Amino acid sequence: MNPTRRTVLLAGAAAAFLPALSTGTAQAAPKATATLQPYASYWYPDSLPSGSPGPGITWRSLKTWRAATDADLPFNAASVPLAPRFTPTPVNTTARAGQARIQSLVSFGPTSSNPSQGSATADYYALTHWAYIDELVFWGGSSGEGLILAPNAPVVDAAHRHGVPVLGNIFLPPAAYGGQLQWTRDLVRKDGSGHYPLAAQLVAVAAAHGFDGWFVNAETGGGNSALGTDMLGFVKELKRLATAAGQRITWYDAMTVNGSVSWQGALNGQNQAFFQAADDMFVDFRWSASSLAASGQKAVQLGRDRYALWAGVDVESGGWNTSVDWDAIVPADRSHLTSLGLYRPEWTRGHLPADHTPEDFHAADDRFWTGRSLDPSRPDTADSWRAPALSVADRSTVAALPFATAFNTGHGLCWYDDGEVASDLPWNHLGLQDRLPSRRWVVRTDGQRPAVAFDFADAWRGGSSVLVAGALDRPTELDLYAARLPIGPDTVVELTQRTDTGAVRVELAVATAEPDAAGGAPPYTYLPVPAGSGDGWRTSVVRLSGLSGRSGTVHALGVRLTATGGGPVSWRLGGLAVHDGTDTPAAPSGLRITAASGGDLRLAWEHPAPGTVRHYTLHRVLPDGTRRFLGGTGQRAYFTGGQTPAPGEPAVRIEVRAVGELYTSSAPATVAHPS
Repeated sequence: MNPTRRTVLLAGAAAAFLPALSTGTAQAAPKATATLQPYASYWYPDSLPSGSPGPGITWRSLKTWRAATDADLPFNAASVPLAPRFTPTPVNTTARAGQARIQSLVSFGPTSSNPSQGSATADYYALTHWAYIDELVFWGGSSGEGLILAPNAPVVDAAHRHGVPVLGNIFLPPAAYGGQLQWTRDLVRKDGSGHYPLAAQLVAVAAAHGFDGWFVNAETGGGNSALGTDMLGFVKELKRLATAAGQRITWYDAMTVNGSVSWQGALNGQNQAFFQAADDMFVDFRWSASSLAASGQKAVQLGRDRYALWAGVDVESGGWNTSVDWDAIVPADRSHLTSLGLYRPEWTRGHLPADHTPEDFHAADDRFWTGRSLDPSRPDTADSWRAPALSVADRSTVAALPFATAFNTGHGLCWYDDGEVASDLPWNHLGLQDRLPSRRWVVRTDGQRPAVAFDFADAWRGGSSVLVAGALDRPTELDLYAARLPIGPDTVVELTQRTDTGAVRVELAVATAEPDAAGGAPPYTYLPVPAGSGDGWRTSVVRLSGLSGRSGTVHALGVRLTATGGGPVSWRLGGLAVHDGTDTPAAPSGLRITAASGGDLRLAWEHPAPGTVRHYTLHRVLPDGTRRFLGGTGQRAYFTGGQTPAPGEPAVRIEVRAVGELYTSSAPATVAHPS
């Protein structure tokens, strides 16, 4: 794909996003929130463009950035550490473990005006298929806004919860689309001691924001061998500093060692020095079957892993209709040649009509990642789109107690607490996303296969639940989680469910061993789930102590559903928790208002000690004592707009609660803001 066209498309995609307020807040005029609403950070290396920035844009120099003076950093710093992952026995016979990996380059929003902590719309690229991704690049950058992007905290928190590192983006655009060679020179300028100050700045930014490194994309032409030498020195120092800080660096195949920009579509003598200086390299879209084969061989000759090469596949305009020579990357009949770099898979949202629903988005995203069969255990090998689930073994982070999920995808049409609507406003905040089932959706039955999907019409907590709908004319098994959870004498599983139509017997499916071979079903034991009484949501407890003598470890969790009164059946799963005891976090301390403009407030608080915090929830306490949900966040700071006292109300009262891993809530911390 022409890289200059890619720049145009990026600008067009960015223009389609509109700034919005934080989760669950009232709508307010942009002028009123412009100074307090925090946004994801972006910079130029040093020199700024001539003229004045456009509306809503702030031109910043990375050279002058300091964590101590960054007022938005508390809103932008990730809170979830990178979780370790394991690879269970592959769910099909086509997926490989330890071969090709997937890098995903995603534009979640515009370069400027990308809210730090979600916004008041459900229309968002709420990525959920993390199990197939090894590296996420927070794509963006433009000559008129900024070139260096720090990922926002919700994206990093969601990715880390699923074990995926996130890279910020350094985009030096082609001169034809506003790039200035001076910006490249600024980036690689040395100080008097021969070091590269901005390399240290980039590592400091990633450390302060809590993400995992940088994607370096130098596409501004006109350079010479001296600039190529400086860029190579810069990348080497950046990599050295990044490695010491536990970060990683990816190089994009654009600038060559002589300083010119010439996309190779291969690993060769023009770019191998940059590949050797970095952790891995994105191979430009110009690759061919022969160039990728030669590139993999060259990587091995250099003492490197061939899977450190990401073969770029541009899906921005075509999605699963994109024509790809899959056998050049992930052949079905022999070892994979390289890894796979997916450019702009948020097509699954972008190609939908304007009135699409969250369900429409997830149906498209499932089709993209799982394939036409929509069941990774039954891959459709005749599909021209070779979905990631067909080639790459999924991974999981469900390996420690307590583990809990409400199947919250990170966006919704309402916010639910214990099955009740706490806010009827649409929202998105990816940092509130739960760890989600990696194999969606594996269904085993001798009868008609029911439809299984995330549903947004009702939920137990957050914005979504799992809906199973169909005849259920035979017992139906649904895989949920691959796990490595220890079983002790007090280990229990809590299942929160609701039957909307028909009658169904529910059994918890627990496997204490792996399948014998790839593509095999987990060796489940089926444990009855008490039916409970009454209609609506109900939570049942199943003890696992009887299984502890087998292996002492849960390897897989699922459910088996059997219609008991004839079909059709509509059944919801709202929550799942595995634990050997409950724990309630302490209340946050030091809650305070750090800035205010009318009813627009910035709040901050301290992490409670001791106790593990999943996230925080904020409510406004109304004059009659009822509470209105404002939003949630993993950070210890929050912006909320439009909080003005009602007539006769002396002050606005806001409560913040810490929420534990099992969704237990602390006592509130309270702050008041007078009119």
